[in-house]
Amino acid sequence: MLPVLVARRAERLRALAEELGGEWEVCDVGDREAVERTAAAVRERHPAVHVLVNNAGIPGRTGFAAIDPERLERVVRVNYLGPVWSLRAFLPALETAGRADVVNIVSVAGSVAFSPSGPYSASKHAQLAFSRSTWAELRSRGIHVHTVSPGFVETEGFPQRATLRNPIFRRLVIGPDDVARHVLRVLERDRRETFVPGWYRAFAVAQALVPGLVARAGARSGYRAGAK
Repeated sequence: MLPVLVARRAERLRALAEELGGEWEVCDVGDREAVERTAAAVRERHPAVHVLVNNAGIPGRTGFAAIDPERLERVVRVNYLGPVWSLRAFLPALETAGRADVVNIVSVAGSVAFSPSGPYSASKHAQLAFSRSTWAELRSRGIHVHTVSPGFVETEGFPQRATLRNPIFRRLVIGPDDVARHVLRVLERDRRETFVPGWYRAFAVAQALVPGLVARAGARSGYRAGAK
């Protein structure tokens, strides 16, 4: 199966595509027209797409009262609308495949309202609802939608170990390779909704049962709020 990588930075894409023996397209998934153009170009070369992974995401490290309005809109466009535009644009190719998979990388923040980063949590709540509803909507059309919700993951855009002051929370940080291996298992086993690591599901249960306790724990995380 030939991978087609999509992101904003051409140099990084080119190097990774060469390493993997795949193709690449520059695209900002927060721009609906750009997504449609990119999908059209990919579908012209590959009429059938067997797996779509929606992984783009940006942080919003502050609350609703303090965040810059433009940043808030950007968080919603990339984290929520990006997967929506991507699924819609690639839907014809997914249906052509006969049996296809869509993996939405959401976040534990999609199930738990994380007060130090409210706008990010809200965008992930929306993405979670989108993922769950499309699971029911598309399964009869041969498209299996999978929701993967990681906890704290150390990446360039999310430097969690530097952001989290609380040493307990810092110990919970995992790497992107952990998430990638988990996604492969999800596809192999056709899992619908999972957490990485699995015990993070307890946070979602706690949110439903004792939301006040979860809110206090989030406030004590030592998360460094900022302009991003």
